[in-house]
Amino acid sequence: MISVVIPMYNEEGSLGELHRQLAAVFDGGRLGPAEFVFVDDGSADGSWRAVSEIARSDPRVRAVRFRRNFGKAAALTAGFQAARGDTVFTMDADLQDDPAEIPRFLAKLGEGFDVVSGWKKVRHDPWHKVFPSRVFNAMVSRMTGCHLHDHNCGFKAYRAEVLREVGIYGELHRFVPVLAHARGFRVSEIVVEHHARRHGRSKYGFSRFLKGFLDLLTVRFLTGFRQRPLHVLGGTGLALAIAGVLVLLYLAALWAAGERPIGNRPLLFYALGFLIVGVQLLGVGIVAEMVTSYNIRPGDTYSVAERLDPPGEEDAAG
Repeated sequence: MISVVIPMYNEEGSLGELHRQLAAVFDGGRLGPAEFVFVDDGSADGSWRAVSEIARSDPRVRAVRFRRNFGKAAALTAGFQAARGDTVFTMDADLQDDPAEIPRFLAKLGEGFDVVSGWKKVRHDPWHKVFPSRVFNAMVSRMTGCHLHDHNCGFKAYRAEVLREVGIYGELHRFVPVLAHARGFRVSEIVVEHHARRHGRSKYGFSRFLKGFLDLLTVRFLTGFRQRPLHVLGGTGLALAIAGVLVLLYLAALWAAGERPIGNRPLLFYALGFLIVGVQLLGVGIVAEMVTSYNIRPGDTYSVAERLDPPGEEDAAG
């Protein structure tokens, strides 16, 4: 089965047309059975009523409604938990993504990839959204090693096992391919058509990029140092502490050579600051290692692609 997860927030005007386009792709059964999972992220308009009417006419439609707006990551998580398909698509409800592209995603997955992300190569957005997005995408690719042209594109396809291993929260929904790549899944992208918005307005402003940068730092830490926080915290702390000690030794040598006083030298305060901050980072790193050792689960440290067991052992294990 193919599951299409669609988070929505105040998209009443576009839902009927979106369902018509999805039905046109899956009617006839050429792509196999499908389900359309709509997640209403606390809409204040008639979005839930519109989905309810669609569901009465199409048994493939399932829906989840939040009590209030919890954000796109929460909506996607709820959709992933509700999805029953072996392949899961995500797409926005604003008609800017084209369901007719779905067979191309499936063909790319068929080449052996686990995640396929859309790339809106030609965007129908104002320049003040396009330019920062390109800078952000280049930064994400460089810092994480997951090279995609459009990390922000909501039109993506996943094998279900990816979503069982990768958890998201906050604003990390745009980084699922990065998190999957860090666990060894194969990630690719295809160029998709980007349509201009027909109804409603964009839910994202400038603050999206600030939050995105902070989330990028989180993802870089999670993918690089989640099981070894002391390596980054302790490494930085140790470097600062050593620098502080060396400067203090230099000042002590000056004092011993008769160059006094040294208490009014700015270098002394820099050295003490380096030493104090360095020792604090070392302490935080050690505490982080202790917390990690108690909370890490065995499956968090690796990702299994497949298993081979001797005949009979699978039944015995069951």
